[in-house]
Amino acid sequence: MLKTTLCALLLSALPFTPKQSPAPPPGTAKIQVALLLDTSNSMDGLIDQAKSQLWKMVNRLADAQRQNQGIELEIALYEYGNDGLPSNEGYIRLVQPLGKDLDGLSEKLFELRTNGGSEYCGWVIKTSLVQLSWSTAPDDLRVIVIAGNEPYDQGPESFRESCAAAVAKGVVINTVFCGDQTEGIKTHWKDGATCSLGKYMNIDTDDRVEHISTPYDTTVLRLNDQLNATYLGFGQHGVSKKERQMLQDSNAKLYGSANVVQRANAKAKASYSNADWDLVDAADADPEVLAKLDKDQLPAELRGKSEEEIRVAVAELKTKRMDIQQQLRQLEIVIDDYIREEKKKTALGTQTLDNVLIEAVVQQALAKGFSFPK
Repeated sequence: MLKTTLCALLLSALPFTPKQSPAPPPGTAKIQVALLLDTSNSMDGLIDQAKSQLWKMVNRLADAQRQNQGIELEIALYEYGNDGLPSNEGYIRLVQPLGKDLDGLSEKLFELRTNGGSEYCGWVIKTSLVQLSWSTAPDDLRVIVIAGNEPYDQGPESFRESCAAAVAKGVVINTVFCGDQTEGIKTHWKDGATCSLGKYMNIDTDDRVEHISTPYDTTVLRLNDQLNATYLGFGQHGVSKKERQMLQDSNAKLYGSANVVQRANAKAKASYSNADWDLVDAADADPEVLAKLDKDQLPAELRGKSEEEIRVAVAELKTKRMDIQQQLRQLEIVIDDYIREEKKKTALGTQTLDNVLIEAVVQQALAKGFSFPK
């Protein structure tokens, strides 16, 4: 206990000089994941688990590399089986297309509400294959994750035909049955996965997701606040999207400080990019953006400054952000080790979405030639 306390005190002191190597440079390899979530009346537990584990999933997949380069992580979200949605469209809604807007994904996930239920798995899979902009690169990982609790073969669209279409696009389907494993097998959820060489899993939606606090959480939360201060909202949506960023911090906090830590660690990685509204990320993506911006599009903090003063201010914030992100990446390694040891001591383990899903997708990524050095 004394050793842990001393270590926590050392980590909370400033300055903090991490020894981890810099993040790998961005590459072009992609991991694409489409989440298809049943939002019928009985699925409140599923939606709650998805909300609480979004950042854990992002964190794990964002660690992927190919040939010592980082990857592009794109996530899409569908809801299906909700009687509030149009029946002629299969009670299906595209909530967010494949993309990198992780705050937008979190925002929309927290807006989901359950209602009624006619769950057509074959239809929602077919819809996602047609609507989404799937990569055509043979070495990219393309994954559908569909979760629900009704028979998999319901509805007018054959799940087997939808699965054949997925195989033709190189998309793997992982199925998550919310209930007893044997019941899921009887109702074709296993068939729905094996037809595309995907994995069948089952979860207990009544289980609470484990969030293990660590002695380092306070330090991460402080660094997260410092990280937020490096964002400069510009353009028409800059202010509202910066406010959205803060709101998603608050949403993560609903599940405890350990979940905020997961989100903070995700914000330290290249997959968390906000070049559409943050001037620091925008300048990193396009060095000429500062010269292109009209003065009225600038953040309030920079108006009235010369172009050179603006460049210096943005460069300073970028340096500060990189330093904070590097500290967060180093702390993430320490935290992961701590949690791993705590789980060994207490034999913690639940049949929840995170525990069954994340490693399944990681194994599929490894089979495609991705690596996870951390």
